Amino acid sequence: MIYRILEQQLELALQEYSAVVLLGPRQVGKTTLALLEGKKFNAIYLDLESEKDLAKIREPELFFTENQNRLVILDEVHRKPGLFPILRGVIDQRRRDGMTAGQFLLLGSASLDLLGQSAESLAGRVAYLELGPINILEIKTPQIDDLWLRGGFPDSFLSASQQKSFRWRENFIKTYLERDIPQLGSRIPAETLRRFWTMLAHQQGGLFNQAQFAANLGIDVKTANKYLGLLVDLLLVRRLQPWHVNIGKRLVKTPKVYVRDSGIAHALLHITDKDGLLSHPVIGHSWECFVIENLLAYLPSHVQANFYRTSAGAEIDLILTWPNHSQWAIEIKRSLAPKLEKGFHIACQDLKPAKKFVVYPGHERYKIANDIEVISLPQLAAELAAS
Repeated sequence: MIYRILEQQLELALQEYSAVVLLGPRQVGKTTLALLEGKKFNAIYLDLESEKDLAKIREPELFFTENQNRLVILDEVHRKPGLFPILRGVIDQRRRDGMTAGQFLLLGSASLDLLGQSAESLAGRVAYLELGPINILEIKTPQIDDLWLRGGFPDSFLSASQQKSFRWRENFIKTYLERDIPQLGSRIPAETLRRFWTMLAHQQGGLFNQAQFAANLGIDVKTANKYLGLLVDLLLVRRLQPWHVNIGKRLVKTPKVYVRDSGIAHALLHITDKDGLLSHPVIGHSWECFVIENLLAYLPSHVQANFYRTSAGAEIDLILTWPNHSQWAIEIKRSLAPKLEKGFHIACQDLKPAKKFVVYPGHERYKIANDIEVISLPQLAAELAAS
């Protein structure tokens, strides 16, 4: 059992809000975490993919009234959008009766659908949390390379061998393509979507050239954008937006895209072990995306994340903008003796960030200039978590 840092936030949210929405891709551990918390709240758990559990809420108002003093956990709730208006009425009635928090915990794996449905019906009554794969501060330091290779889905990371981990990820991809995505009503051919997903893995952390993707797949640009939107909505792909303010420079305005879980990206690329990863052309971009995804897991909600790039080649891998408009510039290097290119220094002259970091795979923390600090991924993640 790996302790998930989100557990504490979830418990606090349940103590403060009538309903809590816990988002995350399938098999990431949402149900395990919900059941763990449910023990503290004498909860009832219903899986809305189970016919047996669906039968219990054929008359939902009656069921919720009979269990009005208990937390109700509804798993895969986005499959029953008609429940949301009913939940609103139940929540409001319970609040009038004095039960102001801890009424419903809603689990879902399709963020846009669930956010849209819940925001419309439960505005002012709900808090949102996202559970991602296991991250860098939830494991022991010697396991970092395993986390990078296998990814953070619990069944993959905790597998007894590399072969079992790889087979699990292959089956995960196949299940999403052949079962989960069609169940959401999408009629995209599984083989076409797999090719698109694999192309994203090959270009991990690259700019999304929609015309090129469309041409390579034999589809139109609108369809390519639809495919990307679907994978982003399922929390499987991240679209990192460029930093864009009028500073008199020609800035890149195209987003970067990458497969969020490094283990899934490696499975799409048929990388089965560490030797295969270290010899693969994607290694640098894979490490960069692994670092960014782990840092974003600890990013406070009020901090904005972007990358910076000009047409002249000035670039910063990750820019964090705080509410007071101060910025952190983060460059990512897969080297124990990292060196910065001229483009980073030019970009820093443009933005004048308050802090400058170089994240590398080592363990020591030291300065390579008066205002530039080399730091490990766990150290910087801990600094963000503390903030």
